[in-house]
Amino acid sequence: MRSELEQSGRKLEQQDEEQGSKQDEEQQSRQDAKQGHQKDSEKQTDEQAEQLQAQYVVHDEAFAEELTAIRRYLHRNPELSGEEKETTAAIRGWLEKEGIRFADEYKLRTGLVAEVGQTEGPIVALRADIDALPIQEQTGLEFASQIEGRMHACGHDAHTAILVGAARLLKQREASLPGRVRLIFQPSEEKATGARQVIQSGALNEVQAIFGLHNKPDLRVGTVGIREGALMAAADGFVVKVEGVGTHAAVPEAGIDPIVVASHIVTALQAIVSRNVSAQESAVISVTKIHSGTAWNVIPEEAVLDGTVRTFDEKVRALIRERFNQVVSGVAAAYGTRATVRWIQGPPAVVNDELLAEDAVQAAQQLGLNTVRPLPSPAGEDFSFYQKEVPGLFLFLGTSGPHEWHHPAFDVNEQALPLGAHLLAALAEQAFYRLQG
Repeated sequence: MRSELEQSGRKLEQQDEEQGSKQDEEQQSRQDAKQGHQKDSEKQTDEQAEQLQAQYVVHDEAFAEELTAIRRYLHRNPELSGEEKETTAAIRGWLEKEGIRFADEYKLRTGLVAEVGQTEGPIVALRADIDALPIQEQTGLEFASQIEGRMHACGHDAHTAILVGAARLLKQREASLPGRVRLIFQPSEEKATGARQVIQSGALNEVQAIFGLHNKPDLRVGTVGIREGALMAAADGFVVKVEGVGTHAAVPEAGIDPIVVASHIVTALQAIVSRNVSAQESAVISVTKIHSGTAWNVIPEEAVLDGTVRTFDEKVRALIRERFNQVVSGVAAAYGTRATVRWIQGPPAVVNDELLAEDAVQAAQQLGLNTVRPLPSPAGEDFSFYQKEVPGLFLFLGTSGPHEWHHPAFDVNEQALPLGAHLLAALAEQAFYRLQG
């Protein structure tokens, strides 16, 4: 009996082992099938993304090469703010080849305005800045600046090439455009005077939306930074003059030392942001220059401070100016003298329209581009003057750059040029559909 039970037990164990092995095989088979399905799904997703990108951003080597050639010509021949005559002539020549009409009724000394599309329907504007900086180039590029002490160190050569490319794409689709695209090649952005010149010329008349972009070295090519609300800061400057009473350095009690007064002003200014601006807001006060004195044994009669204030909110901007004036006059009075403040009002903050930002994310993703919501930049941009007149969107285009803006070795990855051109063209077309309801 015991022998039969043992044999029966062994049979059950064998059956359990066989059943367990079979279950393990089935489970492994299901896992393999699932993994295979996931791989197929991932492969399908990748293929769809590639197809989507190919659908919207056609890989046209000739187009990319043309934009690169334009950018490199401009890079070799940089012109400073207000001096962009040859740059303007070159842009005119490139647009003429495309059969694009010029809106010369908008008079600009440098820079130009052109149009693509229909005479009827809404008007949308695209803008690029065209000026260079007084910087000695140190890139070592074969197409480096040929002009001593001048360089496209902020990528405006790339912006111009991108807008020329967008103009070409829109011209190819001109018959299907339900409105007009106004192309603004703006001078003097670096001096923050160009946008106001364009507005004064009337070029923003009847425009219902405006778009612009700026290269972003710390974003990869294929990535676009889009943010609603404040994207870039208001950039104001100041000059503080502190009056002193000159005397021999050995008898300071016979005078009023403006250097001591200026030093205390610098220190007191730092408390404005930390003790007057909410932690939920952002602001910067930087004193960047101090000039005083001509000799080692003379207390001078004057000290001059220069610097900048950066803010993202108009109320904070006004508050800082008010407190700044109070601090300067109060510290000077405490030392028995007076000080004056001269404000150099720069462009306001770049504040993006929320609906245009939403549309831009959709347009960029349809082009196969990656979108991110970037942190606000404390740099200034006079595109903001346009946004005071009409709804606007300014975005960052990833360029995988080796250095930040205004660096003597600044450069952009030129693979971003056709992407930027397609994106600007898509933004203009998409804006038409929103404006038409």
